[in-house]
Amino acid sequence: MRIEHVALWTCDLERSRAFYVTYLGGTANDKYTNPRTGFESYFLHFDDGARLELMQMHGIVESAHSPEQQSLGWIHVAFKLGDRSAVDALTERLRADGFRVASAPRVTGDGYYESVVLDPDGNRVELVA
Repeated sequence: MRIEHVALWTCDLERSRAFYVTYLGGTANDKYTNPRTGFESYFLHFDDGARLELMQMHGIVESAHSPEQQSLGWIHVAFKLGDRSAVDALTERLRADGFRVASAPRVTGDGYYESVVLDPDGNRVELVA
């Protein structure tokens, strides 16, 4: 058994697609649109077979979760980049491009080398070696 895909609501579908394609190597399918409901989505495919569905629709309320504080529920998605230099380089590229780095590259207590950045909607994205 494996996870088939995870889905993420966004307030700006094109901005989110560009983020995950440009910085994390996703490949987007053609946009799906349901004209009756206004629902739109992209499936992004990654090299290892993982898929992320980005979704947008009028009427979806903003999350009450804060990027600064941990809370119950899904809290982040992690992308394995390969090695420490890749984590360092992408973290600095994202910082330079105006994205917030919530946690600079470091070795965690469980032995991961990682940083945490926020995507355009403030969702936590871990970059791990």
